[in-house]
Amino acid sequence: MTKPTVAIFGGGVAGMSAAHELAERGFAVAVYERQPEYVGGKARSTNVPDSATPERPALPGEHGFRFFPGFYRHITDTMKRIPFGNNKQGVFDNLTMTTRMMLGRNGKKPIVGLVNFPKSLADLRVLLDELLTSDTGLTDADKELFVGRIWQIMTSSYERRQQNYERIAWWQYMTTDLQCGTRQPCPYEEYCVGGLTHSLVAAQPKLMSTKTGGDILVQLLLLMADPTAHTDRVLAGPTNDVWLFPWLRHLQSLGVQYHHDHLTTAIHCDPHTQLISGVTVLNKATQQPQVVQADYYISAVPLERMAPLITDEMTSVDGTLAFVKELADPARQSLNWMNGVQYYLNQDVPLANGHVICIDSPWALTVISQPQFWPNFPMSGFGDGQVKGLLSVDVSDWFTEGTNHKEAHDCTVDEIKAEVWQQLENSLNGGGMLIDKSMIIRCNVDSDIFPEDAQLHNPTCSEHDAEPLLVNTANSWSLRPEASTGIANLFLAADYVRTNTDLATMEGANEAARRAVNGIIDASGISAPYCHIWPLHEPDILAVLRWEDRKRFAKGLPWTNQLSWLGRLLHAANHLYHRVVGFK
Repeated sequence: MTKPTVAIFGGGVAGMSAAHELAERGFAVAVYERQPEYVGGKARSTNVPDSATPERPALPGEHGFRFFPGFYRHITDTMKRIPFGNNKQGVFDNLTMTTRMMLGRNGKKPIVGLVNFPKSLADLRVLLDELLTSDTGLTDADKELFVGRIWQIMTSSYERRQQNYERIAWWQYMTTDLQCGTRQPCPYEEYCVGGLTHSLVAAQPKLMSTKTGGDILVQLLLLMADPTAHTDRVLAGPTNDVWLFPWLRHLQSLGVQYHHDHLTTAIHCDPHTQLISGVTVLNKATQQPQVVQADYYISAVPLERMAPLITDEMTSVDGTLAFVKELADPARQSLNWMNGVQYYLNQDVPLANGHVICIDSPWALTVISQPQFWPNFPMSGFGDGQVKGLLSVDVSDWFTEGTNHKEAHDCTVDEIKAEVWQQLENSLNGGGMLIDKSMIIRCNVDSDIFPEDAQLHNPTCSEHDAEPLLVNTANSWSLRPEASTGIANLFLAADYVRTNTDLATMEGANEAARRAVNGIIDASGISAPYCHIWPLHEPDILAVLRWEDRKRFAKGLPWTNQLSWLGRLLHAANHLYHRVVGFK
């Protein structure tokens, strides 16, 4: 029997995830990826140009953020099915837990805190020191407001979050004019509203929906309160080495054909059959176009590349695809930048055993000192062997003026290198000299940034970032498509697709891919199991409170912290039950 054929366009995490699930279920799969050598899209490592030597490989760079929180289920499930050496759980065993988080602050001593439930005497000492000595400037009213807002999200029904909080910007939900009294930044906005969300997910807090921001923050807080959970995990080596290239080899061993250096240029929809009849890709090496034909097609390209591919013929079959073009409209500000800058040092500077958030840095910097997590990849094994330390930085705000009085997107590469380092020094050296520019041997800025010839490289992208990051802006859910479209043989797998994860992450991309594969399984009639899809987990102990709010929401009533007599009775019984059998 001939295998059903599937052509996947885009070889990022979504495209690779779809290829993996399809190949395991007996489909014949081909992937077309525009990158000439890399895989994994925004998740990839990069080779620093001109840094390799005859004795050693190139220095490793990173496109963007590396963060595998404990609530991820989809991508980690896939990682367990990617063989790696003698690892029992494949590349999943290449994840290592962080134990600390540092908040860097201009002119002040950095705060070092826990990211997990305290598990040792050392953890308790760090926790007490954080609670007793941190000079954040937060008032009791600030703390009360923050706790109250988070509690409201945790006890709100899922219906209220989807239909109400989705329409409210995170900044609007989390702040009040009474909190700061002026329009100057205040500690509450820096610590509780803007800094963490902006740095962690490159989500503009004044644009991101409360539904997205609230759901993810609740997940992280629940992890920190769970003694059995790992809140933050990172890879134990460069991403390509310990995850993406082993994944590519495994896909090829399953029969997946992976075509590098192929750019998707057109999707052809037959108005008579109302099906996709083929997709044109350009072989960038030969500059020769070809039309790819298959039984089923998955578009796994990002939003800014998919929108121009949608034609009138496609929207005549599925009118909702027109919303994708609207979602990509620059006026909606759905695309933001989050790109990596690496500093290679003449000494190792561990900073903290985890991520460092420069809470008040103008360009919303986060940084991690990599060598402490890469025991099998010493820095001296790369390049000319002189590098000892590596600080990998992510720049999340490219449109705010820095200390150099310029916005990052207007800077040259050299100006970016100098300004990011200056902001790092400002954030980290308040309690003493942690870093100094004399340590720098070399610096690398993500190759997706093209300060001089942006339009030549990528005329479809905003200014000069070849791969901007999706931001789930307020009230954008209605514009986002399902993985299965109204065109019977076209499916979507990308981070703008509707998912439970609801955030532009490798987890969201993997979930979207699973939904697309399930659609193909259903359409093909093949006898194969559907891909598993998990909801975000929230504690059952709050189930009664969410149930109460669901009843209020159905009546058009606002959220309240006051329970009915029946709600109080059921909540007390539920609480007693969980005390007896254990919380979950």
